[in-house]
Amino acid sequence: MTLTELRYIVAVARERHFGRAAKACFVSQPTLSAAVKKLEEELGAALFERTPGRLRVTAVGQRVVEQAQRVLEQAAAIKELARAGHDELAGPLKVGFLSTVGPYLLPDLIPVLRRRAPKMPLVVEEHMTETLRARLKEGTLDAVVASAPFVEPGIVTLALYEEPFALVLPAGHALARKARLTVDELRRENLLLLGPGHCFRDQVLSVCPVCESPADDEHSIQRTLEGSSLETIRHMVASGVGITLLPCTAVASPRHERRLLTARRFPGAQPTRRIALAWRASFPRPKAIAALRAAILDCPLKCVRRLHRAAADAAA
Repeated sequence: MTLTELRYIVAVARERHFGRAAKACFVSQPTLSAAVKKLEEELGAALFERTPGRLRVTAVGQRVVEQAQRVLEQAAAIKELARAGHDELAGPLKVGFLSTVGPYLLPDLIPVLRRRAPKMPLVVEEHMTETLRARLKEGTLDAVVASAPFVEPGIVTLALYEEPFALVLPAGHALARKARLTVDELRRENLLLLGPGHCFRDQVLSVCPVCESPADDEHSIQRTLEGSSLETIRHMVASGVGITLLPCTAVASPRHERRLLTARRFPGAQPTRRIALAWRASFPRPKAIAALRAAILDCPLKCVRRLHRAAADAAA
């Protein structure tokens, strides 16, 4: 039994697919499948039930995978302890970012962190929340920056900042010229959203319930279109396809697009989202986490309300 084999079965359990698990582990599918089969033979138990078009974790497999996650986390902690014995701010820090946060935070974060911890480069991944959660638990990531709430046993979470949502319209849109907007007026528009699985989609729907009304409902929004990223959605709004809600950090657009877009306050109470930093309680480089947290709070994000600045500064 090896750590590599344990990493493979954790990936298979997470992806529920051998091909995707092999891709996540950067190996070929035959290599991964052979290693999993070898481990099952060594343990004398089937960890996965394989049927055409479906893969299920067996009852004993679930217990083995949970233990494997703990072993991998402890193995990662051993390496970090050895590195931390020299300098906690030396060596890469593996950080995962929500895909609706990373592109807008990283351009400001990288130079600030370079000044604070020049020997600690960031190894960055972008995923949706559930993937971030899994990769943090298994030790693949050291910390994640995601939308709160982010609650998990053994994970420490600290809020960083709150950012309001803005209603983004094509510049020539009739609503862009109105002094005050109402939700009723939005019902007649094409709304652009991220696809299912993105937590920002759920946040938008929570503040605009009419957006998920049935299409034949007289109170429903006219049509809901989906995009793969906030950048794609913003481009579609600029082209005149419809309107959208964006977090304020994502509203800024390239110079050639600025004349094509208008940002307005959402009618009624201003919706916001809270962005948090999460890491394993057992992570042995607390100074690295403190430096990352302080750097994020120092980023020049003018539209956000920073949280826990004093705590971050004291920890750093």
